[in-house]
Amino acid sequence: MFLKKVHHAAIICSDYQASKAFYTEILGLVIVAENYREPRDSYKLDLRLPDGGQIELFSFPTPPKRQNNPEACGLRHLAFGVECVSQMVCYLEGRGIDVEPIRIDEYTGKRFTFFKDPDGLPIELYEQ
Repeated sequence: MFLKKVHHAAIICSDYQASKAFYTEILGLVIVAENYREPRDSYKLDLRLPDGGQIELFSFPTPPKRQNNPEACGLRHLAFGVECVSQMVCYLEGRGIDVEPIRIDEYTGKRFTFFKDPDGLPIELYEQ
């Protein structure tokens, strides 16, 4: 197989400063590069995860709203592996983030949960 890993996921946000704070200050992703693209009136923020994977955070003046149907075609959610889901739930709730109840994956027996970014993008935490 030629594919090695997921290199990055790209996210378009409606409020750049709120999303930048969420992904860096709340989730702790590290800023690799931040560029303002004047012709597009758009920011591109490259963020790094501990394993080297990246999130590209884009802003645009008037992006269309995300469909609120989790079963629609396209990217369903973004998932992060964590050591302990319950510790992450306490951490997020302590910062005012609503988190769904922890569930058990019926196929793997692993614990997981969901919360949303400032634009409502579903984010999953999956216990390693």
